Amino acid sequence: MRSPSEAPRFARALVFGAVLLCAACGLVYELALVALGSYLLGNSITQTSIVLSVMVFAMGIGSLAAKRLVGQAARNFALIELALAVIGGTSVIVLYAAFAWWSLYGPALVALAFTIGALIGAEIPLLMTLLQRIRKQDASDAVADLFAADYVGALVGGLAFPFLLLPLFGLLRGTLAVGAVNALVGVALCLWVFRDSFTTWGRRLVGGALAVTLVGLAGLAWFSGKFELSAQQRIYRDPIVVSERSAYQDIVVTSGLDGRDVRLFLNGDLQFSTLDEYRYHEALVAPAMNGPRTKVLVLGGGDGLAARRVLEYPGVEKVTLVDLDPAVVDLARTRPEFLAANADAMDDPRLTYRAADAFTWLRTQNETFDAIVVDFPDADDVGTAKLYSQEIYGLMNRALAPGGRMVVQSGSPFFAREAYWTTEATLRRAGFATTPYHVDVPSFGDWGFHLATRSSTPPSLTLPDDAPAQRFVTQDVLRAAAVFPPDRGRMPVKPSTLLSPTILDAQKGAYRGY
Repeated sequence: MRSPSEAPRFARALVFGAVLLCAACGLVYELALVALGSYLLGNSITQTSIVLSVMVFAMGIGSLAAKRLVGQAARNFALIELALAVIGGTSVIVLYAAFAWWSLYGPALVALAFTIGALIGAEIPLLMTLLQRIRKQDASDAVADLFAADYVGALVGGLAFPFLLLPLFGLLRGTLAVGAVNALVGVALCLWVFRDSFTTWGRRLVGGALAVTLVGLAGLAWFSGKFELSAQQRIYRDPIVVSERSAYQDIVVTSGLDGRDVRLFLNGDLQFSTLDEYRYHEALVAPAMNGPRTKVLVLGGGDGLAARRVLEYPGVEKVTLVDLDPAVVDLARTRPEFLAANADAMDDPRLTYRAADAFTWLRTQNETFDAIVVDFPDADDVGTAKLYSQEIYGLMNRALAPGGRMVVQSGSPFFAREAYWTTEATLRRAGFATTPYHVDVPSFGDWGFHLATRSSTPPSLTLPDDAPAQRFVTQDVLRAAAVFPPDRGRMPVKPSTLLSPTILDAQKGAYRGY
């Protein structure tokens, strides 16, 4: 076994390789905290800002603290990598538990980001010391070499996270696997390249700590499925019957003990309850069907519930449904609970499904539709805020045939009054005349919509004469739905755009993303 003095180039190559891998692991921990925050709370801007700012600040603190550790650089580097592997590898578990059981998500996020950042910051001074022990060189050259490897590692980690770790392992197991790599690389480097820095007992203790760390991380990975299900069950009222994380979102389906109340949650947000979804979907679809409806476009609505209502109307010959996530559509086509609710609408021969981002799809097609039903999730993040922007409404204006009607689910005028009226202001800026209305959906509360046309006159809120039998919507209901009390009426707001989106916040009603 060669020592650093015998093969300095080989030893330096090993150090730089370890720097690259450790940097990749550090970035994965950072991305994992951001991703979990977006899954649980939405609003990735806030989550990213907190994680980045706290971690970068803590890296500076860690670098300063590491000056006291350079005397035993090899030993301390090994211990730091073990600590980073344990804390970073288990960070998703700890944060998820803090959210599910103790409602301490915010403090836990800050504490984890600070601790991980401090440990990452302590790496560089120790690695600089170890590099100088292999071969003395100018500080500027050493810094340049070290940071080059560090930044390449960040690139590797940043690309591996979405394209390798999440698809193969998922968020929870992925961070545990990265923790194991982090521990193995850091300790192996010290025990091989810098073995002369350890006593025999020191090597045994560090090696034993590595073994315990790897076994612990493997054990957590083994039980991670049960942990995740238990944590999710703490969040949701009813038993979970489906829990999966697609390429785009966290999907959970719950079912009451009697099987009547089946609920779909995407990233923790309720999408429907089978107890009252008919209220929402009848109110969404019926007003838009009072006019031409040979060709209908449904944007979102991968659960098939809006499409079912559309297909019930006479004269509908073609429905195009555009939804980003095929995993939701697969549930709509295969789960008995979904099939009972959507009447197997997704396999109706008149329906064509397009697995695509609605914004991108609208930009690349030139077809026009007699009616458009917009059933997007709420704008509680930057990714969904673009679906309520002036730019996408402009594309919808182009896709709506003359004389056609469009309806947009617009959130709650009660819980998010500013966001609701921002949707109307944005639709009007995009060239639509609008009629706002709202109905009571018990599982959601007071829920609002906007009916829109390309004419200069607001469309009438009327039920088609040939409408199929409705359980909830009548002409009297629609007449009442157009009335807003003074404390829920229009308010002066600015349109939402891609560069200045209005993002829904359940606590504040809405806020400007940028």
